[in-house]
Amino acid sequence: MDRRNSVLIVAEKDSVARAFAKYLSRGRYRVSTVGRVRVYLFEANGTRYSCVGLRGHLMDYDFPKKLRVWHKVDPKVLFSIEPVRVFRKETFDCVRVLRSLARNVGRVILALDADIEGEAIAFEVMDIIKKVNPRAKFERIWFTAITKEDILSSLRNPRSPNHLWAWKSFSRMKIDLVVGAAFTRALTLLVKSRTRGLLKKGKFLSYGPCQTPVLYLVVQRYRERLKFKSRKYYIVEISVDARGKVLTLRSVDKFDDRSTAERVAELVRQIGSGRIVEALYVKRRKHPPIPLNTIELERRASRFLNIRAKTTLDIAEELYRDGLISYPRTETTIYPPTLDLRRIVVEFSRNPVYRDYTRKLIKIKLKPTSGSSDDRAHPPIYPVRSAKKEYVVRKFGTRGWKIYDLVVRHFLATLSPPAEVEVQEVTMTVDKYRFRVKGLALLDKGYLEIYPYELPVEKRIPRLNRGELVDILRVRVVEEKTKPPPFLSESELLKLMEKYGIGTDATMQDHIHTNVKRRYFIIKGRQCIPTPLGVALIDSLERYVPEIVKPEVRGSMEKELKMIQMGLSDPQKVFYDMRHRFLKYFEKFEKARVHISNALINALYKLYQGVSVEKRSSTGFVRASELVEKEEL
Repeated sequence: MDRRNSVLIVAEKDSVARAFAKYLSRGRYRVSTVGRVRVYLFEANGTRYSCVGLRGHLMDYDFPKKLRVWHKVDPKVLFSIEPVRVFRKETFDCVRVLRSLARNVGRVILALDADIEGEAIAFEVMDIIKKVNPRAKFERIWFTAITKEDILSSLRNPRSPNHLWAWKSFSRMKIDLVVGAAFTRALTLLVKSRTRGLLKKGKFLSYGPCQTPVLYLVVQRYRERLKFKSRKYYIVEISVDARGKVLTLRSVDKFDDRSTAERVAELVRQIGSGRIVEALYVKRRKHPPIPLNTIELERRASRFLNIRAKTTLDIAEELYRDGLISYPRTETTIYPPTLDLRRIVVEFSRNPVYRDYTRKLIKIKLKPTSGSSDDRAHPPIYPVRSAKKEYVVRKFGTRGWKIYDLVVRHFLATLSPPAEVEVQEVTMTVDKYRFRVKGLALLDKGYLEIYPYELPVEKRIPRLNRGELVDILRVRVVEEKTKPPPFLSESELLKLMEKYGIGTDATMQDHIHTNVKRRYFIIKGRQCIPTPLGVALIDSLERYVPEIVKPEVRGSMEKELKMIQMGLSDPQKVFYDMRHRFLKYFEKFEKARVHISNALINALYKLYQGVSVEKRSSTGFVRASELVEKEEL
């Protein structure tokens, strides 16, 4: 067959390649396996197709081979070296298959994910194919859901690959390599040069221009907790007869000593009644959430379901590849006018889990909520296909169902009417002292019927009138104390990362995960708790080189990278400028290397029993044999 009638479709994952084959061939395709790579083959309308799925990036940046042996290279040298592109070891088989398939095709359809990284992978694929088939024509297609309609529509509307988006990705990869490698090697070699066996073979102390500012945010909250001085205070609590019901109010004033509180309590007992001076019962609307973007999906899954951000996005991507939800990497919070919202609601009216609610929703005019973000690339995350719980659990596990269920319920909530609550507050005086109680009544569930995650706790207060006199039934003094701010939750951390521009919607969860993997902080009970090593790393670096840990630094880097994407900055100039800036920071780091290494070695010993940095052998080193290991670094 003429090569002009041969087409190669390259997708980012095998499941997406299979979907293309399924919908274009109407299920009549065959599978050829080359190593670990599956190729889907079929013919349609006189054209021979091959579909192949990759495993993410095929290429990476690294230093020339002679600079990859850490102890033989001064880390500072890395700031003067131009990174080179190399193939990732785990993708060698994909590269071989691409080269083989591409030799005799006339057209290559780049069906990679519709985002910055997908665009970068598209250019990696093109570079590989051009070397074996310089005459191949390339088309880039974008789709936001793995459905027949979306796939066919994307094929009818191909576009040119966007080199600006790819350059942004490549520039980020290069600067993160240089900066991360230089500081990681320096930190690791510092500790290894002054200890023996403390860092096991293959273990290292890492720095990352995104990873470390994330750690800084966690440590900063930890410091606030340390500085907090808890103090006792006392309140007077009274129970009254509110039209036959017992109502408990608390003193507005807080008393520093018990004796004062006891005197007030005794006065209240003697008087025996109080007058209502304020009785508020105010109706308010509780509005449904705005459409779901990546960061908000991760935050809500963490807060509502106790599922980690990285796990959430990994599961969401699997659901997307199975055609259950739309593309999960998006910044948009506005439904496009082309999205048929009613059709999706009708789709879920046949699902027994959502049937009762959706059948009521269909009968009203759909008025979707709307946010303010639009990345002009992808719609918000929404459910694409209705699936039974049994199917989702079997294929993606219980957490897979929870994420899918959250996406469905969130979508339906955005189309639903507000809930109505009544905010209640009663204030009473006894002598000159004021006592207050607050309550809440849910009058109309509205969207909360389908979105139980935000259901408020009801506490209804009996109807009372201003000026009404009520009898006091009981009085007591309660001792309480001020509480420190909690550790950062993962949900709060994601919000702060978004605020400072640390990472992208697609990478934020990875930076959190890296810190956990490096043992810089743990996530326990939804709280991010720094380890002694994480605290020491931030304390020492911030003291001597604050520029490399503060979150604002990464935010400014992301803005510079964004200028590349917009075509307003030259990629190479941005890379050189950033590299020069961090070289200056590295020189500051070198001047304080002894102080920094002392702090880190001490912190490492806290992972072990019974040895401090002062305990040295006669050679000036501490041997691993002197340590009783508590946990592996």
